[in-house]
Amino acid sequence: MSTTQVGQGLEAHGVQSSKPVHFNLSAASLYEHALRKQEGHLAQEGPLVCRTGSHTGRSPNDKFTVKEPSTEGNVWWGKVNKPIEAAHFDVLRRDIINHLKGQELFVQDLYAGADPEYRLPVRFIQELAWQNLFVRNLFIVPPAADLATFQPQFTVMNAPSFKADPARHGTRSDVGIVVNLASREVLICGTSYAGENKKSIFSVLNYLLPLKGVLSMHCSANIGASGDTALFFGLSGTGKTTLSSDPDRQLIGDDEHGWSDRGVFNFEGGCYAKTIRLSEEAEPQIYATTRRFGTVLENVVMDPVTRTLNLDDASLTENTRAAYPIEFIDNAVPSGTGGHPKNIVMLTADAYGVLPPIARLSPEGAMYHYLSGYTAKVAGTEKGVTEPSATFSTCFGAPFLPLNPNVYARQLGERIAKYGSRVWLVNTGWTGGPHGVGSRMKIAYTRAMIRAALSGQLDNVSYQKHPIFNIDVPASVPDVPSAVLDPRGTWADTAAYDAQAAKLAKMFIENFKTTFADADAKVVAAGPTV
Repeated sequence: MSTTQVGQGLEAHGVQSSKPVHFNLSAASLYEHALRKQEGHLAQEGPLVCRTGSHTGRSPNDKFTVKEPSTEGNVWWGKVNKPIEAAHFDVLRRDIINHLKGQELFVQDLYAGADPEYRLPVRFIQELAWQNLFVRNLFIVPPAADLATFQPQFTVMNAPSFKADPARHGTRSDVGIVVNLASREVLICGTSYAGENKKSIFSVLNYLLPLKGVLSMHCSANIGASGDTALFFGLSGTGKTTLSSDPDRQLIGDDEHGWSDRGVFNFEGGCYAKTIRLSEEAEPQIYATTRRFGTVLENVVMDPVTRTLNLDDASLTENTRAAYPIEFIDNAVPSGTGGHPKNIVMLTADAYGVLPPIARLSPEGAMYHYLSGYTAKVAGTEKGVTEPSATFSTCFGAPFLPLNPNVYARQLGERIAKYGSRVWLVNTGWTGGPHGVGSRMKIAYTRAMIRAALSGQLDNVSYQKHPIFNIDVPASVPDVPSAVLDPRGTWADTAAYDAQAAKLAKMFIENFKTTFADADAKVVAAGPTV
């Protein structure tokens, strides 16, 4: 139920603000508050445009997990899961609560997880009205009857205007994203980037669900006309959101899912799509969401007079985003659930220009590429990057994995074997040469290849084993020129291709050897050869 109170309603969390506390406000009400507080601007056609200040992306180096007896034996400690002492968490929590007591607050009670058996009730306590709208868009809004008796099982306290003190709080900087799995709380401070709300809960689900036998996945999912479910794994920039938003298939979700014995279910109730250089022709469904009331746009540039958007302007950041409810996509699946996947697509944007645009993976090959989680950064997107740079993010989501990656990979392998899922590696990156020489794979070709894979049209075509990458490449795909399928043939200098392919293969091998020294021999053998 939507209510506004003064100093009441958050006593269980130790918060008793001297200013209004707004519970479960609607999108329209949150618009009014965000505009009143000058947190954002109303753009032409209705979206709310907000800026996140100096932090235009996640702050992975400022994310910590409390090390305490009940969970420390399960957590995969290291670069991703950096420990922080419980005593430091307690001091930070107390200081953030004291800070929040003097703020006008916005609270949303939401579900993470579309399957009622596994959903997590989460309470978000926030300073900013626009971020309250963000989480309302991104998670699942409970029915009014549920809100009357809502009992949060996890709480996120978000205070972007509070700066952490490393000496006092044990943080690295004045930014802190601190997860306490024992007290079931997340503290966020020092950053206004709204994606921290979303990804902190994703990390929590990545801890809780696999321990219950549910595979948690950083992937999008959709359903075809025949009821066949497909998963799309991929890191940022590979086309995960774009390719799953297919007008001929129903969208389950664009980013985070669970795979239980009952099938696939969305963790969220909305989408968080990149908008930089978004095209109405290439991505009509996502483009349309940037032109309607209810969408939150992060760091998108607009004309201050006409309020028209310029989606091509990256002057604030390349990471411009749109956060919108999934029902803004016309063919979204209302239940957020689907059956066991018939097909799994692993997306990579290979800036070296050497991987084939589509290949079929064996079960062992699927495990290899899932553990590898390869894509490549391109020159010019980051300071100092002058040539393609390989990125290996295990399970296509290393920053969000509290458990050892082998836990997730083992569960994926078991499910592929049990349900007979076909697995495909799709390169949405470069062809004809590396970035700067070749060209990006045409999205029309990529869509045609995925359409053929999902429909079964590639089940009976002939395949050829790639001599370096050890994957099966189809000889033909409907509506795709056969010359496109052989990456070596698209290069003017085939010797240069061979050298570049060998270079990338060595990167794969070295990464796997370093990170997964104890991997099954059959999985290792499914990787590239040099």
